[in-house]
Amino acid sequence: MEENNLKVHTETYHPSEEHQIRVKKVDEMRALGIEPWPQSKEIENNTEQILKEYIDSLEGKEYIIAGRMMSIRWHGKTAFANIQDEFGKIQVYFKQDILGDQKFEFLKKFIDIGDILWIKGTVFKTKAGEVTLKVESFELLSKCLHPLADKFHGLEDVEVRYRQRYLDLIVNEQSREKFKNRSKIISSIRSYLENQGFIEVETPMLQPIPGGAAARPFITHHNALDSDFYLRIAPELYLKRLVAGGFEKVFEINRNFRNEGISTRHNPEFTMLEFYMAYKDYNFAMDFVEQMLKKTINETCNNLKLKFGTNTIDFEKSFERISIKNSVLKYASLAEDDIAEKNIDKTLKKLNVKFDKKNASIAEKIYSLFEHFVESKLINPTFVTDFPIEISPLAKRDPQNPNIAARFELYIGGIEISNGFNELNDPFDQAERFRAQAEAKESGDVEAHFYDADYVLALEYALPPTAGVGIGIDRLVMLLTDTTSIKDVILFPTLKKK
Repeated sequence: MEENNLKVHTETYHPSEEHQIRVKKVDEMRALGIEPWPQSKEIENNTEQILKEYIDSLEGKEYIIAGRMMSIRWHGKTAFANIQDEFGKIQVYFKQDILGDQKFEFLKKFIDIGDILWIKGTVFKTKAGEVTLKVESFELLSKCLHPLADKFHGLEDVEVRYRQRYLDLIVNEQSREKFKNRSKIISSIRSYLENQGFIEVETPMLQPIPGGAAARPFITHHNALDSDFYLRIAPELYLKRLVAGGFEKVFEINRNFRNEGISTRHNPEFTMLEFYMAYKDYNFAMDFVEQMLKKTINETCNNLKLKFGTNTIDFEKSFERISIKNSVLKYASLAEDDIAEKNIDKTLKKLNVKFDKKNASIAEKIYSLFEHFVESKLINPTFVTDFPIEISPLAKRDPQNPNIAARFELYIGGIEISNGFNELNDPFDQAERFRAQAEAKESGDVEAHFYDADYVLALEYALPPTAGVGIGIDRLVMLLTDTTSIKDVILFPTLKKK
């Protein structure tokens, strides 16, 4: 039995000497009739509760907890250890006179750092003033076969943190808190939308025609139907079908998939919030997003001024609103004449901005300057408006200027966080734009939209005037937790195979 265990673990994990020692302990325990991974035992308390409840008058109160042993310090016939559960850590005190010789010997011989223990004990405070649980009895609930990362190099190894997130969560309190905060942020947003009368829905992940964004999709094949399907790049077209069906306020928080590169701000699988409101426009949507974010930040961060990298972001003030053109004039140190139609090509060349699209509009050319020189400078929350209609195939035209879209993007910390616009509900205009996208796709643009005939049909049944918004949840969590890499806010980010 010992040889078989060692063989399996050696082939799978390339174990350390410590691992082999622990596997031998497992065999010894089983030879004694002790199960290293027994059935669970009931617990009644947690570390946070004990620490909060402790007062001198409660000294001696009995508690039953379970948790992972993170450290142990031996002092002859006694030992102090730290036990960690989901809520925090607490010191526990083992004493041979209390446990008995046999149980204390079992502790010394078979229990290692990383093991999960069931503990019953009474609370007291040490001379050093630390609230401690005096152990009356304990049981091994789950044997850990590997030394924890802080004993070796894993904790500081970014690759290990991402590939073995469970190990990162065991030893890294900051990482645990970050993901708890992520959950709170999503919960706060969901609560806000529900309180505003929105209903949460689910739309297909597998789609026969991908749409809702300019992106390259992942393709898969359904064997029973003998058909190709696409992992969705956005839920937009399905959510708007629901608005056409009479659900006037809908939202979805779920995964999107885009077959693109990986960076500190991009992961091929990511979480988006999208919501749609009938009979509202994008100006209302900007107000709505600002109010929702302020409430969420206040609830989850308890502060409207947050550190992000080397900057402090001020969410207290009203979010700035600026057109793409004015942002270029403000942040790229250019004059009106520099971006006039007669001079724009000369300006692009002078600034080494590559722009190869033929027959591009002046709005598209100014947008290329925005991408190169402005985005990274938008630190405090800023709504940017007046996007070229050519890059907004699902948005209505601005009623004052048909060459631009009734659309905004929200930038915070130099990162695009949100996109919203008046939804195009003219089926003839939508069909024409789909045709233009289809032609672009045939010409080699892998991110262009497909022609979605059923969506055009849905518009022919009348989609009411509607405003829609998308918010990147992962990027928002990055901002609110002062995190510079998206991989640190996704529990299991996409990684290259070893």
